[in-house]
Amino acid sequence: MDRTHYRFRSLWTLPAPHAAVFDALERVEDYPRWWRQVREVRRTDDTTGVIRIRSLLPYDLTVTAHQVRRDPAAGVLEVTMTGDVDGWARWTLTERGTGILARYDQEVDVRRPLLRRVAVPGRPLFRLNHRLMMRAGRRGLAAYLQAV
Repeated sequence: MDRTHYRFRSLWTLPAPHAAVFDALERVEDYPRWWRQVREVRRTDDTTGVIRIRSLLPYDLTVTAHQVRRDPAAGVLEVTMTGDVDGWARWTLTERGTGILARYDQEVDVRRPLLRRVAVPGRPLFRLNHRLMMRAGRRGLAAYLQAV
């Protein structure tokens, strides 16, 4: 098993209409407003941007994300990523009761040299770091959707 390869899945239940959730997730440049671990987003064109992320552990990850799928009817947003991690990430929205289930899937390989060197002993911490970041993102987006 390659210790620098990660697969993540997070499920967020959000009490908001499909269009509002899709719109918020699509506007990645607004993520820093509601997701404190997303420190900076700089658009380079309509489908690409550079994102700097920092969670609990004392390091930043920088990736260039390029949109490869945008399907509002199906509730799918997908990007490829290059930089400190290479891979892809996808949001899939489905109706659930009076709200939305937002499923986040991500598959990446770590490219940052320091993180590759500490991959084996650091793996549990990296996974925990991701889980905490996603939990904060869900809380932040729920509060943001309630406020708008």
